[in-house]
Amino acid sequence: MIGYVCVGTNDMARATGFYDALFGEMGVKRMMEFDGFVIWGKPGAAALAVVKPFDGNAATVGNGVMVALSAGSKDNVDKLYAKAMELGATDEGKPGPRGDTFYAAYFRDLDGNKLNLFVMS
Repeated sequence: MIGYVCVGTNDMARATGFYDALFGEMGVKRMMEFDGFVIWGKPGAAALAVVKPFDGNAATVGNGVMVALSAGSKDNVDKLYAKAMELGATDEGKPGPRGDTFYAAYFRDLDGNKLNLFVMS
């Protein structure tokens, strides 16, 4: 249902470095790249884009907005969360169970955008 999600940045080089390293751990590479817009994903799957706001104003964090990334396994949740922390992300919830069938970790990227790594069993 979701084609892609955009998160804003005020520092494209810093943001793309963060996501290149994080998504590299998932085997995901850049799909498209334009001035002020970079998107990571795989053909036929949902993708994530980092954008400079098109209206020219500063990027700000959406209150209540979160991007959830399917990690495939608990080990991947743990590994990717650790990578995000290593890259300078801010903890919003360490890896662990949330209920009986949901395992997740939460963090904010370098621009303050909230992301979630998860697996459901």
